[in-house]
Amino acid sequence: MTQIPLSSAAEAEHPKFDLDRNDNTRQIVADVAYRQLAIVNVIFVGLESAGDGNWVLVDAGIPGSAQAIRSAASARFGGQGRPACIVMTHAHFDHVGALETLAREWDVPVYAHAAEHPYLDGSQSYPPADPSVGGGLLARLSPLFPTKPVNVASRLYDLPSDHSVPFMQDWRWTPGHTPGHVSLWRERDRVLIAGDAFITTRQESVYAAVTQTPEMHGPPMYFTPDWVSAKASVRELAALGPEIVVTGHGAAMQGAEMRAALDSLALRFDEVAVPESQQR
Repeated sequence: MTQIPLSSAAEAEHPKFDLDRNDNTRQIVADVAYRQLAIVNVIFVGLESAGDGNWVLVDAGIPGSAQAIRSAASARFGGQGRPACIVMTHAHFDHVGALETLAREWDVPVYAHAAEHPYLDGSQSYPPADPSVGGGLLARLSPLFPTKPVNVASRLYDLPSDHSVPFMQDWRWTPGHTPGHVSLWRERDRVLIAGDAFITTRQESVYAAVTQTPEMHGPPMYFTPDWVSAKASVRELAALGPEIVVTGHGAAMQGAEMRAALDSLALRFDEVAVPESQQR
């Protein structure tokens, strides 16, 4: 069931410029682009042709996506396509798939919230997925999804205590989907990288995930254990009044229609986002 409908008119897309660049990314502002890798997005923050060390990778895609990320980075930024660092919104399998490979090959630091470190230093697995949440085939298959941690302990650091992030100004702790989930925010142009605090397609459905059917949607239900915190996180992000959002799943969205949908999700979160089995 659709949570909060969105039309394709709200998509933050510029197809002509994307084709001209030929790096397989979708650019939403001059220094933020993303690439869809199967069911998940990775985000590139930095100006085109910025060169090595002058941009940031946010999240690291599904397993087997290292080459796709490397090639997009090299085409977009030039040089070896090496970032200043990798910032993780969280450490679910579809966001860390290429992390160990890329962090090692690029020899760059990895930043994450301290509460997410156990899933990034090899010490703790996530709880198993909950297929009872419903919503589609992906939810039913979710117990098969990996929950074991990756290990980038030698390169892993806490996000800065002053909440600064290179090129994105600010990070916000947005727990619920995971204990250490974060979102990235930039006030000057109101760009929000939400991670999976909320998403813009129905991730529980194979059809919606593949076709990227747009809707404003809470965090993926089968992997979200703390719905009270998840609601608080959505409300905090909605209160920012973003102009453009790019999430972990689904197309980037912009403008008044997007904000109205996000406000509606925040207001009706218990009704539309929380699985019936978790409602009180």
